[in-house]
Amino acid sequence: MIKTEPGSLYNRLEDPLTPKRIVEELDKFIIGQKQAKRSVAVALRNRVRRQLLPPELKDEVAPKNIIMIGPTGVGKTEIARRLAKLTASPFLKIEASKFTEVGYVGRDVESMIRDLAEIAYNLVRAEKAASVQEKAREAAEERVLDLLLPPAPPYTPGQAPPQEEGAQAWEPPPAAGATGSRERLREWLRAGRLNDKTVDVQVAEGGASMRVFTPAGMEEMGFNLNDLLPGLMGGRRKTRKVKVPEALDLLTREEEEKLIDKDEIAREAVERTEQHGIIFLDEIDKVAGRSSGGHGPDVSREGVQRDLLPIVEGTRVNTRYGLVRTDHILFIAAGAFHMTKPSDLLPELQGRFPIRVELTALGKEDFVRILREPENALVLQYTALLATEGVEVVFTDDAVLAMAEYASAINDQLENIGARRLHTVLERVMDEISFNAPDLGGTKVTIDRPYIDECLKELAGNQDLSKYIL
Repeated sequence: MIKTEPGSLYNRLEDPLTPKRIVEELDKFIIGQKQAKRSVAVALRNRVRRQLLPPELKDEVAPKNIIMIGPTGVGKTEIARRLAKLTASPFLKIEASKFTEVGYVGRDVESMIRDLAEIAYNLVRAEKAASVQEKAREAAEERVLDLLLPPAPPYTPGQAPPQEEGAQAWEPPPAAGATGSRERLREWLRAGRLNDKTVDVQVAEGGASMRVFTPAGMEEMGFNLNDLLPGLMGGRRKTRKVKVPEALDLLTREEEEKLIDKDEIAREAVERTEQHGIIFLDEIDKVAGRSSGGHGPDVSREGVQRDLLPIVEGTRVNTRYGLVRTDHILFIAAGAFHMTKPSDLLPELQGRFPIRVELTALGKEDFVRILREPENALVLQYTALLATEGVEVVFTDDAVLAMAEYASAINDQLENIGARRLHTVLERVMDEISFNAPDLGGTKVTIDRPYIDECLKELAGNQDLSKYIL
């Protein structure tokens, strides 16, 4: 039993993202699926707990990978995506069916680690850029002021002072001395009074940038000519005539590039990938087939499982930012498992997904909640969209219930696509109003059950039409 002592490696976690808090955040966007939310919350918390373990034990704690079992449209992908967004973790969603065994045409499994490292790099770079943005903005502001009010060159008696190339003919605001003029100009710049002025800005040319792409399965050998030949490919600059606000944005990005260390970003990206990366492996059931005769597509499926195994177990993958260890990347697999079952996976691969969660199909009551309760509820989205046209749309309670009933009934009659059916139903209901919205500005539209019946009753009753329209 681990004892907690002041100053020990096992001090109580102060991270506010407790499992209960994680579930509460997921509840804001995803209806139901309580057990799945609990499982991912615990898996995420264990990742944080692991960071406080002594080094000799830390490397021994394997991530608690999860298999989510359930039909499409019940929230599997959304749970993983919201989890990654909540923790600012590098997140990659990819379908297992895109991979093929080495030797077949298609992507190899190691490519997903390279993709995850690229996502982590962009994530870290955005954070670094945000941390220096204020300083970069100040430097860009000084450069714009130089363009608007060039500094006076050294004066030689008897010689007219030269005009700086790219400088605009500018009458400085009245003030005491050059310093006073620059400060007055700075006030005008920050107040937006110079937004209509035009300046000449030198920017790097982007047209010569080239990227070499390699055949599938050899992505690690790809390279960027900008990295190999920076002077040739990125050294050319051109002058653009732009408004002051655009000049500020261009120069701010340029100053950010000077202030951030790309090598440091690459190191942090590798660490973020290894310690906090999340890969959502969808359609895992599509590669669960077993080979039956030594030939045919099942061979490739089982081969994909064999190729996946070392990645999930832990290996090193070469990326453009360095070697990435996959030992502690969290894998969340998902599949409907209609034609197969999790036990059809290779036993070794099954063992690397110790947590299995079955997600339940969504019914009428769930659809009513999905339409109303989440922070990104569909009804809220449509009312907000039409409000931009000056149209106030109000959904009555019986209208929401009617849409939920139609979506549930159509799922029962046709293929069950879960909550995605609500999108098709709502699009059909809102079609006429959305089309005429520009002519309805300033009006209030109430959508009730009779209107829903008018839009959907005939289509829902005709199964031939439903297959194509709903």
